[in-house]
Amino acid sequence: MIGTDGARAEWNFPAEADAVRTARHAVRETLRSWEIDAAVGDIAVLLVSELVTNSLRYASGPIGVRLVRAEGAATDPPRHSALLVEVSDPLPDPPTERPAGPDDEGGRGLGLVACSARRWGTRQGSTGKTVWFELALPGE
Repeated sequence: MIGTDGARAEWNFPAEADAVRTARHAVRETLRSWEIDAAVGDIAVLLVSELVTNSLRYASGPIGVRLVRAEGAATDPPRHSALLVEVSDPLPDPPTERPAGPDDEGGRGLGLVACSARRWGTRQGSTGKTVWFELALPGE
């Protein structure tokens, strides 16, 4: 673990087969400690699993996972509380969403992110890219 500071947590995982399992566990335990709704936590863990799997498939190098709990404020217009999740890898190429056939074993990860997240996107970094998504936190 790189660090946890209140409403932030960040890890780097080696590009090895157990990175997906380790990332899922780290995210699940952190969200439990933050008392995030279990349904939101399950979605976050699923989407992290998909994105880390994509990173393992296409990139060789460390995979970063970052969680940020963004608190809402009573402003005009009001901001809503959200969970921001980022998965980074050293491959500069952005991921491409592609339709998956019923018998395909891959190709559904970005589709799951797109239909499950409130917002999502990608951004280039100095040494790779980050795929991020935002989930609404209910009742906050």
